[in-house]
Amino acid sequence: MENNQEENLTSPNQIDSGIETKWLGEVTNLLKNLLYPSESDEPIEWINFKSSGSPPWTISDLEFYQGLPPNVAVEEITAEDFWEPVTTMEDWYGEDEKAQTTKFLELKSILEAHLKNFQGFRAGQTEVDLYLLGQLNEKEWGGLKTKLVET
Repeated sequence: MENNQEENLTSPNQIDSGIETKWLGEVTNLLKNLLYPSESDEPIEWINFKSSGSPPWTISDLEFYQGLPPNVAVEEITAEDFWEPVTTMEDWYGEDEKAQTTKFLELKSILEAHLKNFQGFRAGQTEVDLYLLGQLNEKEWGGLKTKLVET
């Protein structure tokens, strides 16, 4: 017989380690309709996974945990390289651009408050997978993934 008591169901506000992550709901809400600008503005997704490795990550670690084929060119970038294009408020921005930048600034603030050991990576050419990863705890990592189109 199946037990569906509410207290026995997995909370969407917990990661596998059981750590409360109410902030993750805020991240999910911010990611709705938020696009990372490139030649083709692309959505951003939250990813998380277990890792027994300790920081800093290597390119080989990213290839392993994200299942990237060995022929994909991968390079490490700084967290600031990830944030700079989306958190700089330009004088010429209209209301939509200002709202997007404000959402990115809020997203950055939440992630910086809950993750540590940030690392960024670019994987691929022309269609680039862009990652910003941080450590949730000793065994789990999480972060953002999006795609850049650069021709």
